[in-house]
Amino acid sequence: SGVSAVDESMLTGESMPVGKKAGDRVIGGTINRTGAFRYRATTLGADSVLAQIVKLMRDAQGSRAPIQRLADHISGIFVPVVISLAIATFVVWFVADGSAVRAFAAAVAVLIIACPCAMGLAVPTAVMVATGKGAELGILIKGGEALQRAGDVTTVVLDKTGTLTEGRPTVTDVITAPGSTWSPDSLLRIVAALESSSEHPLADAIVRHARERNLALAAAEEFQSVTGRGAVGVVESSFLAAGNEKLMADYAVDPAPLAAEAARLTGEGKTPVWVAVDGQLAGLLAVADPLKATSREAVRRLKRMGLEVVLLTGDNRRTAEAIARQAGIDRVVAEVLPEGKVAEVKRLQDEGKVVAMVGDGINDAPALAQADLGLAIGTGTDIAVEASDVTLMRGDPRGIAAAVALSRRTMRTMRQNLFWAFIYNVIGIPIAAGVLYPAFGLLLSPILASAAMAFSSVSVVTNSLRLRRARIA
Repeated sequence: SGVSAVDESMLTGESMPVGKKAGDRVIGGTINRTGAFRYRATTLGADSVLAQIVKLMRDAQGSRAPIQRLADHISGIFVPVVISLAIATFVVWFVADGSAVRAFAAAVAVLIIACPCAMGLAVPTAVMVATGKGAELGILIKGGEALQRAGDVTTVVLDKTGTLTEGRPTVTDVITAPGSTWSPDSLLRIVAALESSSEHPLADAIVRHARERNLALAAAEEFQSVTGRGAVGVVESSFLAAGNEKLMADYAVDPAPLAAEAARLTGEGKTPVWVAVDGQLAGLLAVADPLKATSREAVRRLKRMGLEVVLLTGDNRRTAEAIARQAGIDRVVAEVLPEGKVAEVKRLQDEGKVVAMVGDGINDAPALAQADLGLAIGTGTDIAVEASDVTLMRGDPRGIAAAVALSRRTMRTMRQNLFWAFIYNVIGIPIAAGVLYPAFGLLLSPILASAAMAFSSVSVVTNSLRLRRARIA
């Protein structure tokens, strides 16, 4: 029983509170914003929605297959082959020359020059330098496996609230009614005075906007919160009503003069707040969770890198599509719960796509764990950060493209390191074994072999250090 408005952002990501009345379902862990109600528990403990989210995340993490490293595979074959070559070198020299000293020196030279130090350093040094470079850019990468997967991503799935948007409602428009004597600032001032007595997130946005504009707020009298409609009260001897169209109808206020403006704002994913003073329409305010200043550029960079971009959100479709248009995203999946996000990520993976999921909330954690690469916005919840492979500490969505670009550059460096380490051994081992001795009388001493081995390791490290100076998109 009862009526209220509930903040369900932890579950759906929707920034605006959802009205609840008798018969509606409420979720444990969500926040009651206005009003009061009595409810009956239908699921407890492990059956609760929050527990199911945690289970989804653990299942997804446990099902991820480890990536086999090329360097480990090569080294596993390389070491026994080199030992066999060293033994063969000793035998051939001893049989051909009869000198155990020369045979032993040649065998030792083979072992030294073939020491897989460069091959062993090829991957770890690149990972170490790349993770340090990432930290400079505000990108925290959980090890080399995540770094490698980032470069293979083909599809980026973005959450809306807190990822592409600021994550909190903000006043975007103040519009006065035709023929009204109110200016935008004076209208904002009296509405903020009324809403300063409210705990609703929209009220907080209005009051914050007024204070940012340094408007002096009078005290509201006879304040009353009307659940599911708005608020009424007396400000500076005038009766003020601020809320939705239902509240205007309750006080016989005709919204027609601003109906077109309200429709336009609604189409842009904004929430209109109608304002009436002493029974006359005074204007309306629009409140929305605005797009981050860098979101459109972030999407543009991802597309330029050849990546598919998808908006996946629990918010309503109208708002989601409005944000997608602003950000330049073509594909939208809206009104999905956490299990729906996991299902969508799985569906993309079943199509053969390598999926990166970007989010910041509890509701994103299972999808972050399911994705081939999970990226968490550092300003988000701890559970999202825990479930992710990469954390964008600055909260800037441009960090997504930077993480992918850093991975691609690092993988290129790793391949270069492995190539040169392998080529060095292919050329060096025959020389150390004495293949040039019959034609040129050249035999590599163990001392020169050790110097060549050290040089190869230095060259691999130097190549990896080039990542520190690399320009990452």
